[in-house]
Amino acid sequence: MKIVVAPDSFKGSLSAQGVCKAVKEGIKAVFPDAEVIELPLADGGEGIMENMVYATGGKTVNTRAFDPLLRKIESAYGILGDGETAVIEMAQASGLPLLKEKERNPLVASSFGTGELIRAALDAGYRKFIIGIGGSATNDAGAGMLRALGMKFFDEAGNELEEGGAALARLARFDDSGLDSRIGESTFLVASDVRNRLCGPRGASAIFGPQKGATPEMVDELDAALGHFADIVSAQKGVDLRTFEGGGAAGGMGASLIAFLDAELQSGIDLVMERIGFAEKIKGADLIITGEGRLDVQTFNGKLITGITKAAGKAAVPVVALAGSQNLSGAQVAEIGLVAAFSIVSGPCTVEEAMAQAEPLIREKTGAVMGLLKLSMQSSDAYGNR
Repeated sequence: MKIVVAPDSFKGSLSAQGVCKAVKEGIKAVFPDAEVIELPLADGGEGIMENMVYATGGKTVNTRAFDPLLRKIESAYGILGDGETAVIEMAQASGLPLLKEKERNPLVASSFGTGELIRAALDAGYRKFIIGIGGSATNDAGAGMLRALGMKFFDEAGNELEEGGAALARLARFDDSGLDSRIGESTFLVASDVRNRLCGPRGASAIFGPQKGATPEMVDELDAALGHFADIVSAQKGVDLRTFEGGGAAGGMGASLIAFLDAELQSGIDLVMERIGFAEKIKGADLIITGEGRLDVQTFNGKLITGITKAAGKAAVPVVALAGSQNLSGAQVAEIGLVAAFSIVSGPCTVEEAMAQAEPLIREKTGAVMGLLKLSMQSSDAYGNR
C-alpha cells in the first residue's frame, strides 16, 4: 500500500512537516508495511522554503539578515534538490511573525532583509529563484528589497529616503543604475495567490494593511504613498505598477518584483507542486491524506487542497483531509474533490487545547481512519471469497 501525505501546516500549532510525521505514525500503527511518501506543502507563505527543501531533498543555507525593523537576526534560504534553484521565503526576514503585536507598523517596516537573502544567494552563485512572498509585515512596495540589491531612493532635497512605506510619499526620484547586475542573469518565479493590484479599495494597503497593524488613517496614508511610488516609477521607467495583477502582494512587493526583477507571478500551490514533482510522486498511490487547520467555505477560495484534489483526480487517487476544525457539509466536501474530511477533535475542548495537542490528535485520528480503511479492505476480501 502506498499512501502520500501532503498537508499544509496547522497554523500556529504544527508545521506541515510535523503534520506529516504525526500522520505517518498513525498510518504505521495500522499498516506497518505501508509505503508512506511525505510531501509537506505550502502555497507561497510561511513554510514554503522549508517544505520545498524537504520534499526535494535539498538543503538550507543559514545566514543573517535584517528583520522588518532593521534588527539583525538569524535567517536562511533554501536550495532545492536540483542544486540550482534558490528558494527565498519573505517571511524568513520580513515576516509578520518576526514582530510582536505592539511592534507592527507598516509605515516603517522594511523589506530590506528579503533583498539581503536574494543577494546572499546571488553571492553563492545561484541564478534561479523561487520567491514566496506570503506573510509579510511590510507595505513598502519592495523598496527595502530593492535598496538591498543596490537601488537608491531620493527626496526633493536629494537625501536618501528612510525605510518604510510612509517614506515613499516623499519620493522624488530613484537611481537603479546600481541594481545588482547579476539580476539580469537570473530568473525569478514568485509563488503568490494574491491577485490584488497595488492601490485602491482592493489594493495592498486596504486589504492587507490592517493585519500588519495599520489603522484606517494609516491605510489611507500608505495607499497614497504606494500611488505616488507608482507615479514616479511610471515617469522614470515607463511602467505602470498599478496595472499589475498581483502587484499588491506583500505590500506591493509583487509589483516591484515584476517591474525591476522581471519576475513572473504564479499560483503558489501550482508552482510548489510542479517543482517537487507532485504528479509523478502520487502515481500508483492508493490514498492521499492532506489537511490544514480549518476547513470551511473559505477553503473553496484556497489553492492548496483544491490543487491537490485536481492533481489527484487526474491520477485517480482518492483524497482524505484532516483538519483542526471541519465545517463543511458532505456535499461541499465532495465538491472540493475530497472523498471524506475529518476533524481531529473527537470531543469537547477549547481551541487552545486542540492546538496544543495537535500532534497526538492527528496521529489518533489518522489511526482511526486507517482502521476504517482496513475494515473495508477485509470486508471486500470476505465478500469476494464468497
